[in-house]
Amino acid sequence: MGYDKEILIKRNIEKSDEALEYAELAINGNGLTTALNRIYYALFYSVSALALKHEFVTVKHTKLMGWFNKKFVYEDKKLDKKFTKIYSDAFMQRQESDYLTMYTPNIEQVKKLYLDVLLMIKLIRNEIWGENANI
Repeated sequence: MGYDKEILIKRNIEKSDEALEYAELAINGNGLTTALNRIYYALFYSVSALALKHEFVTVKHTKLMGWFNKKFVYEDKKLDKKFTKIYSDAFMQRQESDYLTMYTPNIEQVKKLYLDVLLMIKLIRNEIWGENANI
């Protein structure tokens, strides 16, 4: 990899924290397209950190999502199946808001996604560092 695995995990978590901070600011400022982008990337960086811990490395978003769902939801059953939908929703809404010119996000849906992703990130960090992980 070139870098110490723990350093890479920590850096991904830092990027996740920064994305969460900007997501909250964007929601409060009614910048919903930006909020959706930052919500998704906060989750992406957290799942990337978890993948690194388990020696799984990819830059492909759908491949990372597939690995996460297979390993943590279906095989190990560490997370509820609802998290596959949350992950998928975050990915799809980010794509729609980034690439579809006429897409207009709904504030209530964005706030709900933010809270769902926040919970998911907390659970992911518990998987990385144990029950005392904070966000």
